[in-house]
Amino acid sequence: MSTSPDYLSQADSDRQNVVSWSEMDVGSETTYLNELVNSRDLDALIAEARAANPDLRQTLLSLDILRAQYRATQADQLPDVEAGLGANRTEDLGTAYTGSVSVSWELDLWSKISDEASAAAGDVAEQLALYQAARDTLAAEVIQGWLKLVNLDRSVAIETQRVELLEKNEQWILQRYRSGLGDLEDLDSAQSSAASARATLIAVQESLKQQQRVLNLLLGRSHGNTVIASSYPQVLLPLADLADQTLRRRPDLKAAYVAIEASDFRASLAYKEMLPSISLEAALSDTGTSPSEALLRNPVWSLLGQLTAPLFRGGELQANAEAAELTTARSYQAYRETLLKAVQEVEDAIGQESSLAQQQQQIDSALLSARRNYQQYQQKYRNGLVSVLDLLQVQQQTFDLESQLNDLTYERLSNRITLGLALGLGIKETGQS
Repeated sequence: MSTSPDYLSQADSDRQNVVSWSEMDVGSETTYLNELVNSRDLDALIAEARAANPDLRQTLLSLDILRAQYRATQADQLPDVEAGLGANRTEDLGTAYTGSVSVSWELDLWSKISDEASAAAGDVAEQLALYQAARDTLAAEVIQGWLKLVNLDRSVAIETQRVELLEKNEQWILQRYRSGLGDLEDLDSAQSSAASARATLIAVQESLKQQQRVLNLLLGRSHGNTVIASSYPQVLLPLADLADQTLRRRPDLKAAYVAIEASDFRASLAYKEMLPSISLEAALSDTGTSPSEALLRNPVWSLLGQLTAPLFRGGELQANAEAAELTTARSYQAYRETLLKAVQEVEDAIGQESSLAQQQQQIDSALLSARRNYQQYQQKYRNGLVSVLDLLQVQQQTFDLESQLNDLTYERLSNRITLGLALGLGIKETGQS
């Protein structure tokens, strides 16, 4: 019999040994991922993605296949019943009909069939947890894709303003040059900055279109446009619960845990294949000159009991048992990997929230100073105190900071969704779902 370690107990112990996460100063107690953003439009998009996303549908079909296989495994615990009716015609004796009914049943003496059914049930539970994980991940991707649309739409607005301002500069410097008040170097600098800004704007506009296509793919659409919010919505910061409570909630960890259980049952089954098995078969048969006479009017019964045991299979059964045991060990290592990744994801998201908040604060302050500085340089340039290169540099710095702040805002909001997913928050069913 199997002498492998108790991997399930080790898995429980590993999870309980994760003491706590890094501390967070603030946070909202939320149970569901879609509670982090209060938007009916977003709820509708999530419902659409859950109904039509091809990848999620494939995962659901895989679950249905395993459920059907589980029902087939359960049927092995019941007796098999077969009925037959045959006809044989000879030249001298005419036609003879034979009817029969047989019942066969393998005794589950060592719980082999029960173990096989339990392993199949574990496969179903694992796939169910994976389906839940895929559903939650899809919802998170839709939310983040929707936020990215807002981010890129705002980027287009910033770059459009940059182009408009630089083109105004270009026209003004061109007029001065034609009037003999400026030099060719200033004009070249202004034209170069405007052309570069137009190139950036074209790239950002294409990125916005590509992001719409990415979102369409998640929604299971071939085309279509999503209404983009004019500003970022409020995204709540989820509160990190106790580590053990959070890890119990994560569907990927549930899937990894039940995979160990299923492998354990299969290892036990592999060893039991070396034990004898007992099967019983009862049959009724009758013969007659017509089909009605052959339908068991005066049947002959028989009962057969059979004991079989493997004697020599060239080491095949022992090798199968060792392979099954190693598969259980591999499932346990896969669980450990999932557990370590879960902890890393939570810690990374908590650390990122703190880092992005500090970066946002610094860039916000820098942008405020840059705007004041830009106004001062505009006046100095008109008075001839600074060159056009100095003015263009201050303008570019201001727009760069606006763009940087826009990206940081998106990253911070998106990271809160990542944190919610890492904490195992699921999706709340709504009317649209």
